[in-house]
Amino acid sequence: MASGLIDSTVVVDVMRGYEPAAKWLETQAEPAITRMVHLEVLAGSLNKIEQQKALRFLQRYSIIELTLNDFVWATEMLVRYRLSHNVGINDCLIAAPAARLGLPLYTHNLKHFAPLLGDLAQKPY
Repeated sequence: MASGLIDSTVVVDVMRGYEPAAKWLETQAEPAITRMVHLEVLAGSLNKIEQQKALRFLQRYSIIELTLNDFVWATEMLVRYRLSHNVGINDCLIAAPAARLGLPLYTHNLKHFAPLLGDLAQKPY
């Protein structure tokens, strides 16, 4: 079972070799990513070489898949927080499995995730 979920902001820092991110990640038992984070990281690839590098890198994480209830929850959160907090669709879909499983979501985007998850949204380093 995953010990926590990591957001794209953290994955990208690790991929880029940012030392605080790498050191923090070493302290995590079983970090996982959501399918949405997987897609966001791949979408950031500018060419085939970067895409292949990202695919290889992402293999180290287990992926928490979205359920139908996650989509329902994400829709409710989008309606509740889109206009007041500028929370986006991807934010809601990334947060949904964390809410469902009661797992922390490690992110640097507390502005968008804290309204959705409260204390489960945590800055990792």
